Amino acid sequence: MENCSATRFVELMNDYGKKNIPFLFIIDFNIRTPEIYRLEDIPQGIKFETPLLSNTTSEKKYYRSFHFKKEPVPFQEYLESFLNIRKEIHRGKTFLVNLTFPTRIFTDLTLEEIFYLSRAKYKLLYHDKFVVFSPEIFVRISDYKIRSFPMKGTIDASVPDAESVILSNIKEKAEHNTIIDLIRNDMSIEAKDVVVTRYRYIDRINTADKTLLQVSSEISGSLDRDFRKRLGNIITGMLPAGSVSGAPKEETVRIIHDNEKYERGWYTGIFGVFDGENLDSGVMIRYIENNSGSMYYKSGGGITFMSNAEAEYKELIDKVYVPIA
Repeated sequence: MENCSATRFVELMNDYGKKNIPFLFIIDFNIRTPEIYRLEDIPQGIKFETPLLSNTTSEKKYYRSFHFKKEPVPFQEYLESFLNIRKEIHRGKTFLVNLTFPTRIFTDLTLEEIFYLSRAKYKLLYHDKFVVFSPEIFVRISDYKIRSFPMKGTIDASVPDAESVILSNIKEKAEHNTIIDLIRNDMSIEAKDVVVTRYRYIDRINTADKTLLQVSSEISGSLDRDFRKRLGNIITGMLPAGSVSGAPKEETVRIIHDNEKYERGWYTGIFGVFDGENLDSGVMIRYIENNSGSMYYKSGGGITFMSNAEAEYKELIDKVYVPIA
């Protein structure tokens, strides 16, 4: 099944879940063109790897040096959107907005090479249109438990005492807590006994030119025994992902649409797999898009009333990398 309406997508996901049919699903940020495929029907141009399932039967290796150059948007262009968002925050319309921009990149790597060379929890190659190598778990469901792992907070590991710096940063902690509260509320629509089971732990991400530290938390809840017949409702009811949108969600998404100067498309949507019993999914961050032969890397970060424009702009650029070491 190629792209379909959001309503049809939910119906299919619920039906496949009820019948224990394994499938792959890909959902864009605005849930306008979601796609769902039975595993045996996945087009040849779509490759994926997750901790639960993969359709790459033979791992390809590429042994050669490569170049990777960034050409980010000018700071003044970023600043204009940043200041507009700060005004919305001061008006009380939002507390946290994830502001993103596309960065032009120049590399001799193909999307397929990036897919196979990158090291990440969630990897997706969508024909020759985009590639994802995401470290961020969205939702995992197993043993009637649902868990989400929002990722908020990034720092260059070369900063002296980087782990303590990021964990003690007041702005980063407030931003992280806002997203935790948002996802707890989202999860509580379908789950019971929703709690934070791990709070602000560190993941280390190795790239071609540096190492980054990223901060995540784990939130979990319990699902009813018949949850599989509502898989579509459970997943879409938590979208867009809180870590890549903001809070309060509905008004913040409006602000994002008004202030980002491009369409996110698949970027910051989610993709995942269902094996007939369990579900695993990742947020589509760390994303490169092929636009008529030109490569664009989409990235961003959370803006709060404590944000500094220069620091946020730097974080946006730091997140433009390939996890190839």
